[in-house]
Amino acid sequence: MSQRHIIQVFEQYQKARMQFVQSVADLTARPQNVEILQNAGVMSMLRPLMLDVVPSIQQTAALALGRLADHSDDLAEAVVKEDILPQLVNSLASQNRFYKKAAAFVLRAVAKHSPELSQAVVACGGVEALVLCLEEFDPGVKEAAAWALGFIARHNASLSQSVVDAGAVPLLVLCLREPEMALKRIAASTLSDISKHTPELAHTVVDTGAIAQLAEMTLNPDAKLKRQVFSALSQISKHSVSLAEMVIEAEIFPAAVACLRDPDEYVRKNVTTLMREVVKHTPELSQVIVNCGGMAAVIDYLGDCHGSLRLPGIIMLGYVAAHSESLAMAVILSKGVPQLALCLSEEPEHHIKAASAWSIGQIGRHTPEHARAVATANLLPKLLQLYMDASSSEDLQLKSKTALKSVLQKCTHLPALEPLLYDAPSNILKHVVCQFSKVLPHDSKARRLFVTSGGLKKVQEIEAEPGSPLQEYINAINSCFPEEIVRYYSPGYSEVLLERLENYQPA
Repeated sequence: MSQRHIIQVFEQYQKARMQFVQSVADLTARPQNVEILQNAGVMSMLRPLMLDVVPSIQQTAALALGRLADHSDDLAEAVVKEDILPQLVNSLASQNRFYKKAAAFVLRAVAKHSPELSQAVVACGGVEALVLCLEEFDPGVKEAAAWALGFIARHNASLSQSVVDAGAVPLLVLCLREPEMALKRIAASTLSDISKHTPELAHTVVDTGAIAQLAEMTLNPDAKLKRQVFSALSQISKHSVSLAEMVIEAEIFPAAVACLRDPDEYVRKNVTTLMREVVKHTPELSQVIVNCGGMAAVIDYLGDCHGSLRLPGIIMLGYVAAHSESLAMAVILSKGVPQLALCLSEEPEHHIKAASAWSIGQIGRHTPEHARAVATANLLPKLLQLYMDASSSEDLQLKSKTALKSVLQKCTHLPALEPLLYDAPSNILKHVVCQFSKVLPHDSKARRLFVTSGGLKKVQEIEAEPGSPLQEYINAINSCFPEEIVRYYSPGYSEVLLERLENYQPA
């Protein structure tokens, strides 16, 4: 056999390998092909090709494996069981940038499915290898590595700590300074995933100067970057007062408030989420957001969005109102109550209704003036309806009941209370009757109206156990009126009158 013929054989073999691996990579791009390929044992065929002498064959084999692992957790587990991960990690250091991107993709595709699969990546030294990739010159390699690290970190605090321990955080912060927009986005996203689990992890991110870098990008024109930046700042702020104060001290506000008018709905949602995480800690932090116009802007935002996008704004108003009478009044004066009433009536999702009910309760629970703002928005019957509706979720029923009781205990606006006399169950009714017993002794106009509207008659019809608080409240109400009027409106009195009429003998 001639040398030329031998060379041709080798060329044909190389061409066949390339053609095979490229065809498999193309087929894995379509989800409907994946199961067929797996049943044909494609993973076992791809594994040796990852050690091929031809770099392009190695890269394409890695790409195909990444697509398979990305498809389902079963296939990701198969990659782990085939012992492919150690092979990938060991070859990362010596290969070119194209292979490194493909290998990082495989690690990401495996890690994304579960903490257990992420742990398999950690166990084979994958995190350390990915951190080394963050030091590469090529921005595409850095991006692929940052993305994979984010998928590992997002599962739990332990995995996130393994990313921190490998030295990823300072390098991710450096990635925020790179000119490539995609790299900035992924770095911010990964810092968000690291920060979210514990105060200690968030402090690790903050200690590398991340807040200042993130703050610089809050007004960047790129919407996808801003989404990730505000998400990261939210995850940092949520853990403690000190972390929230560090975010405030970076002078993100009031400039961030302008982003509530951003065309991108997720930028708006993440800004609102950041405000929610800041205001929940203290009245002072709430006041900072109120003073810079953040609360009024969030109330406007609630009118422009629907569904889950509303949720952080709804909860934010509740947090602000919960802190003090003055902050709750600021929510009222900014027209927060009508906006929450809309959310309560418009939103079909029970968890959003429950959040709205909770926030309404936080506003109305302070003083009679606060309760009146809730009552005059006709929210008391709505809260009662949601509490009594058997189709309401358990959480919605509980939050509606709690809000209703807390507002009722402060409400002295009797016209809003009276309809509840007819509809409320006994556990709510006692709070309604209690408020009448407090107000009627001191208000002659209210007493007259209570009689003419039928309220006094309704109170006489209530069946209360002798000696119960409800009976005591009824007695207190009755003592506000002449005995003959109370008797006149008592059940059965008309029959007594008719009986007297029948027995009456004219002179």
